[in-house]
Amino acid sequence: MINIKNEKIADIPVLHMNKEELFEKKQPLIFFIHGFMSAKEHNLHYAYLLAEKGFRVILPDVIHHGERESGYSEKELSSRFWKMIVQTIHELNILKEELVSRHLVQTDKIGVVGTSMGGIVTNGALAAYDWISAAVSLMGNPAYVRFAEYQVEQMKKILPELDLKETDVQEQLELLKPYDLSLNPDRLQNRPLMFWHGAKDGVVPHKFAYDFYQHIKSNYESEPDYLMFNLDEKAGHKVSRSGVLQTVEWFDKHLQPTIQKV
Repeated sequence: MINIKNEKIADIPVLHMNKEELFEKKQPLIFFIHGFMSAKEHNLHYAYLLAEKGFRVILPDVIHHGERESGYSEKELSSRFWKMIVQTIHELNILKEELVSRHLVQTDKIGVVGTSMGGIVTNGALAAYDWISAAVSLMGNPAYVRFAEYQVEQMKKILPELDLKETDVQEQLELLKPYDLSLNPDRLQNRPLMFWHGAKDGVVPHKFAYDFYQHIKSNYESEPDYLMFNLDEKAGHKVSRSGVLQTVEWFDKHLQPTIQKV
């Protein structure tokens, strides 16, 4: 039986999913980060399939989302987009440390995955932490600075009256550089990483992630199975069932959970 526990870990609301008989045992751990304007419970289908494979799955609410909702409008949240991403990256480490202190984690088997904003968080977390063993970026983006610049240009087209000060923009870009995996590819350290993207995605265009994939592909010549880019020609900004199953298969292959007997 799969158990779901709604709890707070270090004051962060999470859904905690695992097989009932394994809940108090050390297990491989996977963090699943939801997308913009979403919430942790919207990704339970991923978590269920991963838990069935023997993983402990933690789905946190990103700041200003779900149980942490602040009442901001979509426009107000958009202006906080990158701050939310950076805070979530920091909170991943807090969650990991708390779970390790509870003796619930096989520390050499920790994965991170997310959709859209959560996929962007996943890439930044890879740049920030070496404790991540494998990752999946679903509609994410490793090129923080390039994507932020793209967003600014799109905002100027949509809202020409918007007064964006160049100094503020440059200050924001500087803050993003340490988490930009495309600027720090050495931090990836050839860890298993799968990208999934829809070719028709107009929200997070796949070009940024694909350019990065092409740039680092030669680094994986000795372990070609550790890097994958799945482009669904029919998909937009929504992960297909095939993408969901590929995600589960990726972690099943690269984290190799050991089902403990009771």
